[in-house]
Amino acid sequence: MMRILTRAVYYPMADRAGQRRIGREKATIRAMVRIYCHGHHGTRGTEVCADCAEFLEYAYRRLDRCRWIPEKPTCGHCPVHCYGREMRARAVEVMRYAGPRMAWRHPLMALWHMVDGFRKVENQRARKRP
Repeated sequence: MMRILTRAVYYPMADRAGQRRIGREKATIRAMVRIYCHGHHGTRGTEVCADCAEFLEYAYRRLDRCRWIPEKPTCGHCPVHCYGREMRARAVEVMRYAGPRMAWRHPLMALWHMVDGFRKVENQRARKRP
């Protein structure tokens, strides 16, 4: 089986900060998908339906392959749209529904997501994939 190189190979000094940032982004999208699934599909607790679980796995794969680590902005402010057209529309739908509800259910996550949204993107536009 082929070994996939980790971000540590390309960004050895920033690996910890990048992993922390990606972990926070994964927790945020997981919380948003749960809120959306509970509201639209009637699931409870930590459960999500099969469609929402598929979307969540897709989002995790995209986050794991993000080229902007460790300076990653939120996906809405990213200069590169790595989601496919169908999944991007689904992400917009999930975030429009769950975004306003995040402030009540997960206020710290919502605050960190807002702070991450203020990250600068200008100097990242010319960056090439290593």
